[in-house]
Amino acid sequence: MSEPTQFKPFVSPQTNMKEFSVKAIVMGCVMGCLFGAANVYLALKAGLTVSASIPIAVIAITIGRKLLKTTILENNIIQTTGSASESIASGVAFTLPGFLFLSMVNGQSVGANFFNYMTILILAIFGGLLGTLMMIPLRRSLIVKEHATLPYPEGTACASVLKAGEKGGDIARTAFVGLGVAMVYAFLQKVLHIIAETPDHVTKLTNKYFPAAKVSGEITPEYLGVGYIIGPRIAGTLVAGSVLSWLVFHPLLATLIHDQTVIAEQLVKLGYLKDVQTAGGPGGWNPVTHLFDDSADAIYRAYVRQVGAGAVAAGGFITLLKTIPTIITSFKESIGSIKNNKEGGTQLRTEKDLSLKIVLFGSLALIALIAFISMIPGNSIGSKLLLGVLVVIFGAFFVTVSSRIVGLIGTTNNPVSGMTIATVMSTCLVFISIGWSGKTYEPMVLVVGGMICIAAANAGATSQDLKTGFLVGATPRNQQIALFIGAIVSSLVIGITIKVLDKPTADMVAQGYSHAIGTDKFPGPQATLMATLIKGILSFNLDWQFVFVGVALAVVMELCGVNSLSFAIGVYLPLSTTLPIFCGGAIRGFVDWRKKRKGEVEAEDDLGKGNLFATGLVAGGALAGVIVALLIAGSESVAASLQKINLKHSLEEALGVDIYKLLGVIAFALMGLMLYRIAMKKHDEIKV
Repeated sequence: MSEPTQFKPFVSPQTNMKEFSVKAIVMGCVMGCLFGAANVYLALKAGLTVSASIPIAVIAITIGRKLLKTTILENNIIQTTGSASESIASGVAFTLPGFLFLSMVNGQSVGANFFNYMTILILAIFGGLLGTLMMIPLRRSLIVKEHATLPYPEGTACASVLKAGEKGGDIARTAFVGLGVAMVYAFLQKVLHIIAETPDHVTKLTNKYFPAAKVSGEITPEYLGVGYIIGPRIAGTLVAGSVLSWLVFHPLLATLIHDQTVIAEQLVKLGYLKDVQTAGGPGGWNPVTHLFDDSADAIYRAYVRQVGAGAVAAGGFITLLKTIPTIITSFKESIGSIKNNKEGGTQLRTEKDLSLKIVLFGSLALIALIAFISMIPGNSIGSKLLLGVLVVIFGAFFVTVSSRIVGLIGTTNNPVSGMTIATVMSTCLVFISIGWSGKTYEPMVLVVGGMICIAAANAGATSQDLKTGFLVGATPRNQQIALFIGAIVSSLVIGITIKVLDKPTADMVAQGYSHAIGTDKFPGPQATLMATLIKGILSFNLDWQFVFVGVALAVVMELCGVNSLSFAIGVYLPLSTTLPIFCGGAIRGFVDWRKKRKGEVEAEDDLGKGNLFATGLVAGGALAGVIVALLIAGSESVAASLQKINLKHSLEEALGVDIYKLLGVIAFALMGLMLYRIAMKKHDEIKV
């Protein structure tokens, strides 16, 4: 099969232009570190991430082209290097914190010792390299030969940004305005605490008509931006799941369970509470009165999160099953591409990939490193060799699957969770078949699942980058090297960010928490799910009745035509997370409706002013959260200084708690109004 000759990239193959330069790599690494940290923060808080490619491309054409005099190909290398951070951050945050939630031995998870910086760093690098490595032989087949049939939407949009920057324009300005607004808002909220962080209203357990119902919202700029980006349909599905949990399940369970000691005993069973004689834990258990300070939170932890875990598992599997035809086609194409790559002939610059020998020897080296590195869990070199073989086998399969899926429906809709669940369960079955069962093998299963999650996510992002390069006329080999560099450098910061965010505050320590991840501050829904599945299969110590209720719930949603995975994530997450996301989605829906009524041809797209401003809100809000966490964790004196300028208690005393919360809601509404007004403007209307 001959490659298509009619396509002409923006930069011709014969053009000699600067591309793989030191300034491009350095700037790409800096952007990767920033967006990697922001996406880790967002993944742990909301179970969601946002694409880094387009924002980095926007920054590249602003800073790179105007200040560093970079070419379009150098700008492409900047976004390629930086975009690796997004996928690695999501893969790491969605799985590796699961080490903390495995079976308990002597009051500590069997995987807690592996939740250290070096292990996280090694697994992040290995997973990132595997995702890019396995994409090398697939580029010709999926990116080049199927150019007309696989659109790779984010990659195409990113190429449009780079072309627009080359031709001239000021699309970056809106994103920077959003970044500035988010940073100012975050300073007022997270440092001075003038703006309330999570306004809420809870009905009492003794309420006759609607007990233990809770409405709350973590009114941050990043959630507003995420909601706008994902749109009203997904945002609405997410909040619907949370409404079912907090306004249906909670009041129902509170009505049926009159003795709160039963809830406390369930929390003890799950490891959230030491025993019923010990105060603290989720909801604030009081062993004297046998009551919870926040019964809604206690019920959520004891029962509803397990229902959500079952729903997420089922939703992931359903999504994966729906892509089986794509999986089969992708696997056949991958085999065909390897055969076709053996064809000889003179190669143009735009056709040069890294050698297939790198793929072969790189895979073998990966297996060897997994076997001999002591930080990776395993009872012996032989057992860890099996881990390495499973990682490479599952990696080759799911990288192919991931690439083709994102080519059709985009990175946002890539069912990486489903692939990871399938990997985890398959690995568990392999272990059981050879007699490996019990708590000691749980961390080993998580290693395989974590690396495949990272690899599959990175393969999707790599595919979009290679599509961008194909459209603008980049050299594939340079992009592949840049992706390797970006994966390694961003992993350094991602590991640090996770460990910093995991440090509990003084209030958490007082409640008996030793880790911030797993609390309401950083729920880490996917990581908890992975740990739950591993424990359930290997040790059979799981409340299957709640899990199966969640499975049935996901099936019901799918039969109703609702995206079961999005709904399931909403069931699992607190309403405080999904409600502000829904606000952003609602604004997006209203903007699209108004534009259609005004007769504008296109609704809001990736390059629209609203999307760019929302991207700035996400980046600014998430980065501010990371910065504050770093300051608090880095120095007790800094933490004390920040506490001194905390105006929350003063404002609550002066205004009253309810008025203080209301002012926070008004501030959030004003930011939403600003987002709406900017989204309604045309590209030539820049002033805010």
